[in-house]
Amino acid sequence: MHTAAAYLALLASANLVWEVAHVRLYTLWEGASPAQIGRAVLHCTLGDVAIGGAALGLALLLVRAAAWPFERFGEVAFAATLIGLLATIAIEWLSVEVWRRWAYAAAMPRVPPFGTGLTPLLQWLILPPLCLWLTRSWSARRSTD
Repeated sequence: MHTAAAYLALLASANLVWEVAHVRLYTLWEGASPAQIGRAVLHCTLGDVAIGGAALGLALLLVRAAAWPFERFGEVAFAATLIGLLATIAIEWLSVEVWRRWAYAAAMPRVPPFGTGLTPLLQWLILPPLCLWLTRSWSARRSTD
């Protein structure tokens, strides 16, 4: 499996678990059917993978790390995480405040200045670096086989 594909597979798995865990912090949970909740979780997970893939691709271009994940790993991880985080802040703000596509439940802690939900921010601060590190570990083991 290609390194980027391994990263996206890990990111998809981790984000699916995260989305299921924090779905109750959105108002969708209150009145939707299980099928609607399932579709929303799948939709959000696929969106997370798209953001993560685009963020990694842009980070690799910006950092110019041709031999990633063995070259300039920290710089790529930082850039990809920051890009994903900024994209998430923008998407959450637009979706909650402007387009009203979804809403946070009262239990969702919100972070200024845009009122972004805490769990989406933590999701992008934790999962990409973790999945990038796991991808590098997998790649290192694979290259020694």
